[in-house]
Parts: sequence; C-alpha cells; structure tokens
Amino acid sequence: MTAYRIKQVDIVYEGWRKLLDLTVQMPDGRTMIREVLNSGEAAAVLPYDLGRRKVILVRQFRAPVMHVEGHPDFLEAVAGLLDEDEPETCARRESMEEAGLRIERLEPLGRFWTAPGATTERLHLFLAPYTQADRVAEGGGLADEHEEIEVLEVGFDDLAGFVADSTIADMKTMVLVQALQLRHPHAFERI
Repeated sequence: MTAYRIKQVDIVYEGWRKLLDLTVQMPDGRTMIREVLNSGEAAAVLPYDLGRRKVILVRQFRAPVMHVEGHPDFLEAVAGLLDEDEPETCARRESMEEAGLRIERLEPLGRFWTAPGATTERLHLFLAPYTQADRVAEGGGLADEHEEIEVLEVGFDDLAGFVADSTIADMKTMVLVQALQLRHPHAFERI
C-alpha cells in the first residue's frame, strides 16, 4: 500500500495560532487539501485534595463557546500551552498563574491528541494532590493575556453532579475527573 504524503504546507493565517493548508497526496495519487490549526502542545492539571474531598476548577471566557452556545464562560481544569517548557513545568506554572496553587507532585496520565482531524494540539494530562497550605496566591490568570479567571474549589459530591448533568462540557476536564474517580473511588463515596 502506498502511504499518504504531505506534499506542501502553506500558512493561510498567522496570529495567536497558525492556520495551515496541507496538500496531501493520497495512496491512489490524488491530492486533497486539509486545513489544520497549528496549536502545538499543552498541559492540563486537575488539583485534588483527598482529605477535604475537593478539586480546583477554573471558569474563564472561551470565545468558541460564546459563539456556539451564547454564553461566555466555561468550567474546566487548569491548562495552558507549553510555551517551549516541559509539560510538568507548564502544569506547575499554569496552576500558579490560574489558581494561585503551588503544585509539588504531579501524576501523569499521558499525552493525547485533542482533535486529530483539525488541530496539531497534543495535551499532557496530570492529576496533582494539594492541601490548603498550597493555596499561596490569588490566581486568576495573567492580565497581559486578558485572563479573568475565577478559581473554584469544588467538593467531590458537586463534582460528580457536574459530570452527571454535563455542567462539565470540556473533554480534557471530563477525562481528568474520570481518572480521579478511577484512581480514588473511595473518595467519591457519599459520607
């Protein structure tokens, strides 16, 4: 079988992200064009406190959500682009910037393609234990990045409800919550 080949890459737009046109030669010799959002790699982390049965989530503006659903905010895990850092460094940096949380230990879950049909983004997922003493700053994001992030400490019972009623509509956050439930099922038992 003849393999697919990328014959040409054209930058259609370059701004906060790049939009590429990839000219792909198919196994039968025909070519097709695929538009691809060149996003790079990112990291997401779900901080959790088993003793108090709480997690940290953030609520922030997401333009695509507003465009499609008509509301401007979105409940999700702490996340950000690697910006040439290692995934662990990014997860710790974003935890401090977005949630004011000092993270010592990270529990890696893996690296995953977010939407391989449309973007180059790969996401490194982490769980991270924390305590009240690790809340060392206010968080809220960076002003120069126009982040106005609300930090929420959510109880495990509410978190389970957010999963059940689709309040959490973000796939990375859903995966992180389910990983937490699988690793610590006893923590989700009602007291």
